[in-house]
Amino acid sequence: MFDILSLKNGLENVEGFYCGGVSSGLKTQNKNDLAFIRSDVLCNVSAVFTQNRFKAAPICHFLNYEKNFKTNFLLMNSKNANAMTGQKGIEDIEELFSTLKEKIPSIKNPIMSSTGVIGYRLNKEKITAAFDKFNFDACNSDDTANAIMTTDQFKKEICLKIELEDGNFFHIAAICKGAGMINPAMATMLCFILTDANIPKNDMDELLHESVEQSFNTISVDGDTSTNDTVMLLSSAKNGYDKTAFSQALNRITKYLSQEILRDGEGSNKVVAFEVKNALNLEEAKKASMALSNSLLVKTALFGEDPNWGRIASTIGASRVTCKEEDLVISYENVVVYSKDNPSLDEQTEQKAFKVMQQDSYKITCNLNAGKSSFTSYGCDLSYEYVKINADYRT
Repeated sequence: MFDILSLKNGLENVEGFYCGGVSSGLKTQNKNDLAFIRSDVLCNVSAVFTQNRFKAAPICHFLNYEKNFKTNFLLMNSKNANAMTGQKGIEDIEELFSTLKEKIPSIKNPIMSSTGVIGYRLNKEKITAAFDKFNFDACNSDDTANAIMTTDQFKKEICLKIELEDGNFFHIAAICKGAGMINPAMATMLCFILTDANIPKNDMDELLHESVEQSFNTISVDGDTSTNDTVMLLSSAKNGYDKTAFSQALNRITKYLSQEILRDGEGSNKVVAFEVKNALNLEEAKKASMALSNSLLVKTALFGEDPNWGRIASTIGASRVTCKEEDLVISYENVVVYSKDNPSLDEQTEQKAFKVMQQDSYKITCNLNAGKSSFTSYGCDLSYEYVKINADYRT
């Protein structure tokens, strides 16, 4: 048995870690754009990165370390992604850390993570000049969380304390950024999770991947995948551990943060769950559900609060999963908008569905009646203007 408690102040609660953020001048208006996380012991680290084939320099730098390396320092910046910068981008990171080691000789296998505009090398002069602004003994989760924001409207952080039956305890805390280029293959997002649980490295790898699959890899804002997406877990191993408790707490954290990303989505107003149930198998349930959460036609229909189920049905059919017109049932919450017996929306049903769609969050359920498997992904609404502007920009 165990209890999971919510705490304030995010990363500051986790034993063995220090953190802070400052303005280096990468952003205008003197906003925080550079942050650090430091530990007083060498930490195991697990990470899940973008599925984009063009991985940014910070990810390549990380992957150059030997397998299962340990670290005690993480540097993060916003405004500049240091992506598509080639070998020079990696060398810039190494040069920054060479300078930083002159100030903190104890740094071991430092990691960098970046977010922002693609295609520009880091401004090393501004970043190195900002090193003198840091208090490396600080514990300021707020400054750290704010420093990694780009188009985010609000910071995203959470901390849980897990009290175990034997009297031991541990903490898990996280900060996250993300609002646009969100796709169920990770998002334009950075997420840093700290724990003082004495968790084995194998469990870290296993549980982090499982947690990402049920959270960040089930959400979609605009269907794009960035070059810098990172979810990272570091452990100082200073307190107790229970695998079941850790898994549940970690899943709660990543699920919460993924929903916060959707709530903050660029151009969006609503968070919508797309449940596909009674599919032939899990693969087909997931395929159909993610087709719905990714569809721009569906997103614009949600934005217009249009109860017409046609775009829902069309998207399911286009996903090419096993389904039949006469077996399909579509519901907005508990309002059935399509079934074999009632294929046309009457005025009363349309008004009920319209009221559902006016809510900030709701669920659309599509029963395929083809098997026993279910999957739920999460998406949001987008205006036609947002879709058109971004489509023009991307081309």
